[in-house]
Amino acid sequence: MDLSVVALLLSITIDIDPDIGKILGLTITWHGLFTAIGIICGVSLSVYLARVDGVPSDVGQEIALVSVISAIVGARLFFVFEHWDRFENDLAAIVTDITEGGITLYGGLIGGVLGGVIYGAFHRWPIGICLDAAAPGMILGQGLGRIGDLINGEHWATASDLPWAFVYVHPNTLGQGLLDGQSVHPVAGGYELLGDFVILAVLLFVARRFIKVPGWIFCSYMILYSVMRFGLSEMRIDEQTVDGIPVPQIVAALIIGLAFVLAGVIRRYPGQITEEWEDRVLGPPDENPEESTPAPA
Repeated sequence: MDLSVVALLLSITIDIDPDIGKILGLTITWHGLFTAIGIICGVSLSVYLARVDGVPSDVGQEIALVSVISAIVGARLFFVFEHWDRFENDLAAIVTDITEGGITLYGGLIGGVLGGVIYGAFHRWPIGICLDAAAPGMILGQGLGRIGDLINGEHWATASDLPWAFVYVHPNTLGQGLLDGQSVHPVAGGYELLGDFVILAVLLFVARRFIKVPGWIFCSYMILYSVMRFGLSEMRIDEQTVDGIPVPQIVAALIIGLAFVLAGVIRRYPGQITEEWEDRVLGPPDENPEESTPAPA
């Protein structure tokens, strides 16, 4: 039997229409649905973590709202930057064609963080603590959103004969002509999805327990995700390049460098600290120091 046939038989077949249906003329996709679920769950987690560390829920919700709007704008602008040849002769399409797809994850992350930080700094809220609360919510939202990528098959990857490779057979699958029914690495909807949840577990159960500097959990998130994204780009075949280097790899390298710089700045200027954060991270203060200190002889 032909080895390519064997590979297809051992692969995981995805035969799901990327489009769920239409509501008021607007196409509803699985990607859009899970993106919305990811935003809701991610914001809820971040607001909860911020409240635990002394940031009121209404403050966390305000920052989240600004961040989500900024993320949408950033995701679209980053995509336009990467695919300028598609928009240079039709600038209106930057806005009018957004329902047809065309957003970039990195642009959303950068836009959302910048919007939230600027808004929080303007109101003099504890930026480091808010960033630490945002990081687990962001990676949770990313992971849930990748379930939509698993169904849609819109991020094309290199061919694979591994038993967990995906084969997209539905005629409406994005890029079906390019994939041509071959089995491919499940990069976005498989490897990155699982990687996102591993990073979430590290942030929640390791970083929040051992990191003692506000803002460093967020820096850890920046490094962990960027390292993963840099590596996974090697298996993606749908990314824009600069001199042969995928743009996401360039962005990942820049973000890793920025994370180390930011960690140094935060270490020196930690900013506002709440009592709740101090109690959780450093432990409650000793209320009766006299009782624990032996009297001099």
